[in-house]
Amino acid sequence: MTIRPQEAGVYGDPAELRKILTELGDTWAVVGLSSNQTRAAYRVADVLQRYGKRIVPVHPKAETVHGEQGYASLSDIPFPVDVVDVFVNSDLAGAVADEAVAIGAKAVWYQLGVVDEAAYERTRTAGLAMVMDRCPAIELPRLG
Repeated sequence: MTIRPQEAGVYGDPAELRKILTELGDTWAVVGLSSNQTRAAYRVADVLQRYGKRIVPVHPKAETVHGEQGYASLSDIPFPVDVVDVFVNSDLAGAVADEAVAIGAKAVWYQLGVVDEAAYERTRTAGLAMVMDRCPAIELPRLG
């Protein structure tokens, strides 16, 4: 089943969005972030920084992006991560959510177009907050 944004319900619950954006911490691992300025991840990471979030690029190339050291995987990050922001295809996103659980993240955020209901259930069962098919660069300005 595909979840459309207007049907998202708990997948994009406003209270859950607000909690992730304001209460769960300011260190965001951005999976799929590279130095490619034409990619959405690059632009969203810039917005996250402007809203006071520390971004941590996670990409196989482990590039430094927006002045932050990159890492090849979530497990390579040598400090705690609060939120894992996922910019990979839906078929790869479940494994990223499982890694987020394994590293002790507090939340997982699947970007626009990224949906995996089974991963959502696993992640929530593990106690993490999670939203899918949303963008923090859209949601942060709405907080007012």
